[in-house]
Amino acid sequence: MPEKINTQKYLDYILEETKKLLAIDSPSGFTEKAASYVMNEYAALGYTPVRTTKGGVYCEISRDSNKRDSLMMEAHIDTLGAMVCEVQPNGYLKLSPVGGMNANNAEGENCKIYTRDGKVYTGTFQLCDASIHVNGKFDETTRSYDVMEVVLDEKVKTKEDTLALGILPGDFVCFDPRTTITENGYIKSRFLDDKLSVGILLGFAKFIKDEKITLPRTVYHHITVYEEVGHGGAASIPSDVAEVLSVDMGCVGNGLACTEHQVSICAKDTRGPYTYEIVTNLINAAKRQKLDFAVDVYPYYGSDADAALTAGHDVKHGLIGAGIYASHGYERSHTDGVLNTFLLLTEYVK
Repeated sequence: MPEKINTQKYLDYILEETKKLLAIDSPSGFTEKAASYVMNEYAALGYTPVRTTKGGVYCEISRDSNKRDSLMMEAHIDTLGAMVCEVQPNGYLKLSPVGGMNANNAEGENCKIYTRDGKVYTGTFQLCDASIHVNGKFDETTRSYDVMEVVLDEKVKTKEDTLALGILPGDFVCFDPRTTITENGYIKSRFLDDKLSVGILLGFAKFIKDEKITLPRTVYHHITVYEEVGHGGAASIPSDVAEVLSVDMGCVGNGLACTEHQVSICAKDTRGPYTYEIVTNLINAAKRQKLDFAVDVYPYYGSDADAALTAGHDVKHGLIGAGIYASHGYERSHTDGVLNTFLLLTEYVK
């Protein structure tokens, strides 16, 4: 490892890749374009990535000839989203959420509707009867998918008008990420969970290649495409892998220690504790590098590493990620948290 890392070089690359990824719509089940982009980027860095049958991206980053106790780092390219479940009599669209897309968090958001024949339409996800000067129950209506709809940016008045456009149940609906990075380093966007982590893994891959680093064990990357629906990390784990490390969003909120400026090390989530040895090793690596980190218990969370164990893989598991506030909504992180996460990975694999 180099004694001093050009952190600005790799931060710039991570942010650029993250912005490009956020510009590609990819809710669970609709990830082909995003996965193809990631494939091409690993190849451009000099690796030989492969597509899994499931649609993810698998890439060997470094090889140890013994291939013992290999490490697989995982992040997911799939995001929250929705699917058309009904074309209503007024021509507007009822939605079914993909993953944990909360109706409250999506209200008023612009979206795109992708038809099966390649057309793309736009609209806005609104409360039914959304004019507050007309709807006297606007404030008291509990937001849910039952009382919300996509108002199409097309002149439609009937179900038949919308069907004539080629829009059908089963079409994917993708919400505008509204990505912005402030001058003082705050990163704001939908779907930082988990495209920010994919950007960090690409930055790690670039670092290993550019610095010509030989790691002491085999390291793989697995970019999964079904994490938001629970089974992303359940497959495509090579037999030599002894450890799975999920790089996913770090939780920020009441009762937790982490902020957007830190790397979060998760000790336990909804499904239970992470491997004690791995959590301890991650903490020690963060201390050696004098990184700004927090150790937290996530009350409502599951990861690709959890999915690997649930699927029956005999592996140790861990979870880290840049602190992200307002998860599953309009999320916020910071370049400090990105760098702390990147540097923890570089130290951990020594």
